Amino acid sequence: MHSVNQYSQQFKGRVCVVTGGTQGLGEATARLFAQRGAAGVALCGRNVQNGESVASSIKQETGCPALYVPTDISKPEECAHFVREAGEQFGRIDVFASCAGTTERGWIDDTTPEIWDRIFATNVRGPFFMIQEAVKWMRRNPLDDASARGWIVNVISISAHGGQPFLVPYASSKGALQTLTKNLAFGLIEDRIRVNGLNIGWLNTPNEHAVQQSFHHRDPNWLEEAAPLQPFGRLIEPMDVANAIAFLGSEESGVVTGSVMDFDQTVIGCRFKKPGE
Repeated sequence: MHSVNQYSQQFKGRVCVVTGGTQGLGEATARLFAQRGAAGVALCGRNVQNGESVASSIKQETGCPALYVPTDISKPEECAHFVREAGEQFGRIDVFASCAGTTERGWIDDTTPEIWDRIFATNVRGPFFMIQEAVKWMRRNPLDDASARGWIVNVISISAHGGQPFLVPYASSKGALQTLTKNLAFGLIEDRIRVNGLNIGWLNTPNEHAVQQSFHHRDPNWLEEAAPLQPFGRLIEPMDVANAIAFLGSEESGVVTGSVMDFDQTVIGCRFKKPGE
């Protein structure tokens, strides 16, 4: 068992880079890194107002230096620029958490080349080129007392196993990110850089709230109806996942690399009976 004090220094001396840090899971992860002693936190996203607000509040609430860089992760040049900015600002990069992504819908009949390319650019190509840049910095890190020179955690999706019919390009992109995670983990073993992923289930975020209303045409109070139907009576919350990212992004997870953990409240291959069935 670890005490709260031990966890508070989990990322002491470490610089943590988080994508999608302007809201939802990325924001929760950036805040957790700062709360647990990070020497610096860099976050990116397209919403400038939110990004600047999150970075400012992290500094005020924890004292941890925080950098926000406006970034469209579908553009490789912006991806590389963000990571370079983080490295140059703080002098090193230790942890990279890829939390950003698009959940845009698409069926077999209505997915256009533009939709397909847009989703893959954001969910696969963007993370790859950010990791490519982050690895350059991680390779400079001395091992010291650590077991690794860097930690990379990709937030994937339970849909990587197949997904729903309206998630054809999204599920395909997450399947690709899952394979990329394992490929990079093997390729970076000799560099002592660990790469792992999380297949996240139904997550309660501002983006999910917007999607439920815009695409699924659900009532603004959809969460009150959906939560009791889940196995544990609620959706997954950002902090649930942030804690798992912190585990995989530190010595807490030992030498684990190339692992993609299903982070859901159902079991693949097993059918959950909803209340009343």
